Amino acid sequence: MKHPPDDSPLPVEPEIETEHAGEFVAELRRVADALPERINVDAQSIEQGLAKLVLTLIELIRRLLEKQAIRRMEGEGLTPEQVEELGLALMKLEAKMRELKGQFGLEDEELNLDLGPIGRLI
Repeated sequence: MKHPPDDSPLPVEPEIETEHAGEFVAELRRVADALPERINVDAQSIEQGLAKLVLTLIELIRRLLEKQAIRRMEGEGLTPEQVEELGLALMKLEAKMRELKGQFGLEDEELNLDLGPIGRLI
């Protein structure tokens, strides 16, 4: 009996392009073992986690903007009016961040992501 051709793709074995495939697999297993078997999900934890992620990304962008502004000011590429506007905008953003952190009960130390072997995001 012939079966009609199946258009679904066959599972593909992932290729690991590294000289240390064994170490990679061992690290994946270690991370998988560290994860909980079940994740307890409720509306409050989802909201808190999402707020933490979004505020972490906003904080990263805020810090990058601040460093760029300082470089531009030191390079004398801005007029005094532009420096004033930039300073006010950064102050408003920082105030809004404080407000949002307070609203979600987050502290500065919590606004970071662990990127594993790379280290912390900020």
